[in-house]
Amino acid sequence: MAVYLSAGRGNSREDLRNFPGEARREIGYQLEHVQEGVDPNDWKPMSTVGPGVREIRVRESSGIFRCIYLAPWPQGIYVLHCFQKKTRKTSQQDLDLAEKRFKSIQVKS
Repeated sequence: MAVYLSAGRGNSREDLRNFPGEARREIGYQLEHVQEGVDPNDWKPMSTVGPGVREIRVRESSGIFRCIYLAPWPQGIYVLHCFQKKTRKTSQQDLDLAEKRFKSIQVKS
């Protein structure tokens, strides 16, 4: 089960739906891997957002795309933020939004 979060602008499901088809399908495929307990093909930890947070990295012909998520229990994940990366470094705005959504999970728990 994937839980898509909203806080600040928009929500992570809308962000993912707005990706080009190729990137959307690849990230969806990688999220399925995560739900099955398998690491995505290309990922990195995002400890600056919160403990256990990871980023799926996808490079497609239409650009570079990211999906920041947390998988705190088997077969379940929180999708914190999805975005197209336009610079070498992840923007502070994207990091802040992912962190805000991460903190909203902590409040609910």
